[in-house]
Order: sequence, then structure tokens, then C-alpha cells
Amino acid sequence: MKRWLDRKMVLWGLSAILGFAVLFAATFHSRRQTGQKVVDMVVFGDSVYTDIGDMTAIPDRLADALDMSVYNASMGGTCAARLEKERRLDVAKGSVSLTGLTKAIRSMDFTVQQSVRIRESNTELFPEIVDGLAEIDFSQVKVIVIGKGLNDYNGGAPIENGEEPYDVYTFLGAIRSAVKDLRERNPEVRIILVTPIYAWYTPQGLNCEEVDNGGGFLEDYVNAELGLAEELHVEVVDLYHNFFQEKSLENWGQYTIDGFHPNEAGREMITEKICDLFRTEEKE
Repeated sequence: MKRWLDRKMVLWGLSAILGFAVLFAATFHSRRQTGQKVVDMVVFGDSVYTDIGDMTAIPDRLADALDMSVYNASMGGTCAARLEKERRLDVAKGSVSLTGLTKAIRSMDFTVQQSVRIRESNTELFPEIVDGLAEIDFSQVKVIVIGKGLNDYNGGAPIENGEEPYDVYTFLGAIRSAVKDLRERNPEVRIILVTPIYAWYTPQGLNCEEVDNGGGFLEDYVNAELGLAEELHVEVVDLYHNFFQEKSLENWGQYTIDGFHPNEAGREMITEKICDLFRTEEKE
């Protein structure tokens, strides 16, 4: 009788282990292979591209103007680069930087992003945005728009590491890494970089030509991005040079609500500038 019970206990144990293994494998597989939704364009931006008040977000404007399905993966306050000085890959804010998200896209594993919780204001929609990214089939995305840089500038991210071109703790290294990740997932995807807009520090009565946050002036980041676009053979939209006609301090209200975030007129100008790429393509 005891021998029979021992055998039964062993069989139960083996069954439990097998069941756990099957469940774990199924869960792990589902976490890594969730992308099935087809969209034409994905926009990775910051708060310039998000909903503010009653204003229509730029990605929504692009969807209407270009008659394309567009997923807005923009998150306010996020950068292209990782900013945490301790260089830990599990830091919550860094995991939703551009480079953090594209690494997840490359492997189609958003486990880190789906498990972190960022305790900052205006981040409530981050989990929903990440879950939406996990549903997308990036092998079928036609266009990816990257509108990053203003927060990298404000955060003082180094522009580049001359010894390590793919250093994700630098502005250019993060974009290089992101483009590489996206092309590994989809070699045919069309990638468009969009530079930051001119900015004013209205409370201080200064503009971005007068403020260096530790990594250089905003124009330094823009010029570096323009050069990188040529290096990577991707398209670029320059929203800094020759975009806003008036850049004196008293004119910030023509285009923005606070010196940084575009108002309705500014958003429409940005939308039109991006759409120009597609209109030029149609004429050729």
C-alpha cells in the first residue's frame, strides 16, 4: 500500500511540474508573440505629440491628413536617451525611453515595460500605451515617426559618445540604437526623424539659444540629428530652422501655449511639415 501511495505521489508531482511548465511556456510565448494588430504608422514622440486640453494630437491630425491608421506611442516627459546616471536597465523611466521601447519591439517582449509603474504626474496612460505597442505587428508597419530631443536637451543628455556610437545614454546613440532595432524587426520600414521645435523659457525670459542644460544648446542637438539622419539614410523634418518666422521672446504665444508645447496653430504647422514629405513623394 505504501509503495502504491509513493508512486501516486510521484505521479502527482510530475503532473504538477509538467502543468506548470506548460503554463509558463504558454505565458512566456504570449508575452513575446502578442503583435498581431496592423497599423500604417507609429509615432514615438513626447508631450509635443500628446493630447493637451481640447487640442487634437499631431498623430491624429496625421491620420486624417494622410488617410492612414496611426498609433500614437508618444509619452510626455520621455527622451530618446536613457538619463539615469546609475545606468541600470531596470529603471522605470528609462524603460519607456525611445531606446527602451525599441529594444522591446525588436524582441517583442514588453515584460519590463508592462511591469514597471512610474510614480510621476501625467504618466497614467503609459501602461495603456505600452500594451497597445505590444499588440502591433511591427513587421507590417509602413512608417515610423520619431519626434524626440526636447527632453534630452532639457535633461542635459550628452549628444554623443565618441568612443561608443550606440551608447543609449546619449542622444545620438539612442537614436542609432532605435533605428537599428526597428530595422531588425522590419527592414522595409520608412523611418522619419522630426527635430525639436524652437523653444522659449518664458518664466525666465530666455530662449533655447541662451540656455545650456549640460549637453549643449538645443540647436546643437538639432544639428547633430540632421547629420545623423544623413548617416543612417533616414528622412528628417527640421522643425527648428526656418520654421517659426518670429523667434523673439514676445512671439512665443503665436505658436505655443507655454514656450514649449505647440498650440493649435503650431500643431497644424508641424502636421503640414510632416505631410509635405508624403506630398512630395506623390508628385515624383
